Amino acid sequence: MENLQALLKETNVPFELINHDIEIRTAQEGAAYFKINVGQTAPTLILKTDKGFFALIMSGDRAHVDLDEVARILGCKKVKLAGAREVEKVTGCTVGSVSMVGHNLPCIIDKRLFQYSNIYGGSGKATCTLKINPNALGKLNKIVATLE
Repeated sequence: MENLQALLKETNVPFELINHDIEIRTAQEGAAYFKINVGQTAPTLILKTDKGFFALIMSGDRAHVDLDEVARILGCKKVKLAGAREVEKVTGCTVGSVSMVGHNLPCIIDKRLFQYSNIYGGSGKATCTLKINPNALGKLNKIVATLE
């Protein structure tokens, strides 16, 4: 958590880390808790591909992700969701709490997030949420693709 705060302060990006008593693990839980549009929630999924691991930061209002489309965008033969153990090994976080930033993985960003002034996503801890402007994600992550 200290590493995340240091990264955010070092890059001079406005942010808010919001601590809460309950664990928030889904977009729906986050939207209900913060009383926001589910589209403002930004879960980070870890994808396993034949080119390595990627982070997909998506809008919570996306019903599902077409992994074949992601494979095409990335030029990969195969893309699947990483398993819980792989997520923890690659990010140090459990599924549902992966931070939007600071994981050092190449990222795919959902363009839907850019319609909001702030988005809410993982901080690496299930009882803490990162609130940030979506434009900051490009400054804090290595963006390799966008999802329409």
